[in-house]
Amino acid sequence: MTESILLNRRDRLVEIVLNRPEKRNALNWPMLAELDAALDEAEKMDGARVILLRGEGAGFSAGIDLTGFQELAAQFGEQWRENLFPLTAAHQAVANKLERHSLPVIALLHGFCLGLGLELALACDFRLAAEGTRLGLPESRLGLIPDVGGTTRLARLVGPARAKELILTGRAIDAQTAAGWGVVNTCVAAEQLTAEGEALAAEICQAAPLAVSYGKRVINGLSDTERGFQMEAWAQSVLMRTEDFATGAQAMLTRQPAEWKGR
Repeated sequence: MTESILLNRRDRLVEIVLNRPEKRNALNWPMLAELDAALDEAEKMDGARVILLRGEGAGFSAGIDLTGFQELAAQFGEQWRENLFPLTAAHQAVANKLERHSLPVIALLHGFCLGLGLELALACDFRLAAEGTRLGLPESRLGLIPDVGGTTRLARLVGPARAKELILTGRAIDAQTAAGWGVVNTCVAAEQLTAEGEALAAEICQAAPLAVSYGKRVINGLSDTERGFQMEAWAQSVLMRTEDFATGAQAMLTRQPAEWKGR
């Protein structure tokens, strides 16, 4: 079976690849567990300086794999919706490991970067997007909110008004708009995306490694994100038990418009 996460070492660069192109790199728990393990491996690599995170195939990631909800009962018990905090905490821990990694992480985004895929990208230190990339957090159209740090990190990055514009509408924006808002650092031609990422990595490598690591830690420590993560988990634990979530999940799977009940 093909590995859903690939880990490659190229001199001072560590490349981590979301490798489920046949599913548009939709993220399920086994894939997140592999990503978690890859980040641990990168932490042990002597001489590594920068991580490049990218997606194989047509896009970075289409978000969470909705079929994975069927596996949650086996993993977390039949009453998983009534005890959602361990599930949310497990997902948040992977994004937190990205954000708190000793190496700076550059996300290379192309095609589409949606939902949980964008939440992971927001946990990276830099986001470079190819022209034509669509970015969004469509969870509200499923009856949920971004709960893997995306709500907290997006608000910290672009401010409450822009965060609400994306999260409350569920709309997607293009890479140029994302760059203007500050969601991504820059928007480049698709054929230049890898070269731009490697050039940024090379520039980081010119700086002292401890200074880079401590600079990252200090900047990340300026915000109280933990309270935000807890609030995300609380809200999701409520929303997961609603009729609207069941309606939204069914509508998305069948590609039919949802008829919301508000309950």
